[in-house]
Amino acid sequence: MILPILYLAPSPGRGRGVFTQEAIAVNTILEIAPVIVLTAAERLQLDQTRLHDYIFVWGEQGDQCAMALGYVPLYNHAAPSNCEYEMEWESELIRIRAVRDIEPGEELFINYQGDWNSRTPVWFEAQ
Repeated sequence: MILPILYLAPSPGRGRGVFTQEAIAVNTILEIAPVIVLTAAERLQLDQTRLHDYIFVWGEQGDQCAMALGYVPLYNHAAPSNCEYEMEWESELIRIRAVRDIEPGEELFINYQGDWNSRTPVWFEAQ
């Protein structure tokens, strides 16, 4: 499920991003996306490819990874962000939810650290 008001567009300095055509209220679910769960061994292979930048650490032990479908891989990073992602291990789903009111035309961001409010630099900011 992807809200029909979302669209992909160029994001200055970031490639593509996810944007909204209409205002979004706090706590609105924007997307529920299935994931493809991969093993730790498969992650080692993915780490050698461009897909490394689009996978999520997965599982309660963090010993797997997941490739999300839908728009999820195209949400850019911000700290703090205006959205958060929530993982459902058993259902193999990722849900994107607004953590504040969002204006029409605004880009939607998630925080790659997992906590929308985290200000800890992510790997590509620390380089």
